[in-house]
Amino acid sequence: MKPTQAEWLGTRERGSALLLRSMAHISLLVGRTLSRGLLYGIAAYFFLFAPGARRHSRRYLSLALGRSPGARDRFRQILYFAACTHDRLFLINEQYDRFHITIEGESLVRAQLDAGRGAFLLGAHLGSFELMRSVGQRQRGLHVTMAMYERNAQKMNAMLAAINPAANPDIIALGEIDAMLRIAERLDRGAFVGVLGDRTLGEEAVQAVTVLGERAYLPVGPMRVAAVLRRPVLFMAGLYRGKNHYHVVFAEVADFSAIPAGGRDAAVCTAIERYAALLDRYCRTDPYNWFNFFDFWRERNAGAVA
Repeated sequence: MKPTQAEWLGTRERGSALLLRSMAHISLLVGRTLSRGLLYGIAAYFFLFAPGARRHSRRYLSLALGRSPGARDRFRQILYFAACTHDRLFLINEQYDRFHITIEGESLVRAQLDAGRGAFLLGAHLGSFELMRSVGQRQRGLHVTMAMYERNAQKMNAMLAAINPAANPDIIALGEIDAMLRIAERLDRGAFVGVLGDRTLGEEAVQAVTVLGERAYLPVGPMRVAAVLRRPVLFMAGLYRGKNHYHVVFAEVADFSAIPAGGRDAAVCTAIERYAALLDRYCRTDPYNWFNFFDFWRERNAGAVA
């Protein structure tokens, strides 16, 4: 049987591409404050002409808010997505002084840096992962390598080249034959490896969890790699809280360094449950920050569930 492709892979991500193409040059020219006026028009366009995303947004927000979301709630989620996408222009160009950034759990990062062991940063499509760059300005010696699906890696490289040709990101495309070796090499050098753990390709092993009170399925692969390489895993999210304020959160998920091989599977399951609980927590505290505009809670083939 042909593997079922994840819904999000078949969805053309019009938001990111259109926003970056239409706003990059003018935004950098006139500055963040003036160019933010365009966000409302762009958000209104997608609010009106993306019925599929609007339907999935309504379901998600009803779970996160604990009530039926109004038009203002649904528009606000799209506006936050537009704002985070817009702010990437300035974060990629290292204009951190434009933002008020608060950090929670920064000592966890410092402890891993001091140990020199390297660790995984397991994020989600929750706010902005670009805020990790600002943390690097505060923590000397912090280097982050992003590991992402090949198509996303190509898009990221193209986007960075268009916005800031001087940017030289370290990106590993998952699925390439030497990806695991390259990840291990970065970790051995004390780097952090960032992975987004809330989407699947559709055919890999997943684990059933509960997010916002309903059954969902998260990929097993990222956590299993961390377990095989015997590394710590930290949760990371850069939550947008209006105007120029971002709140960066780090939280412990797992430390596989002392787990014996025989206990690895159980430890992976426990770690994924912990990640799901953190995702649940921040979807409730910052509901307009989760940018998964597809059916996250759709049923999966039982044979693919780990």
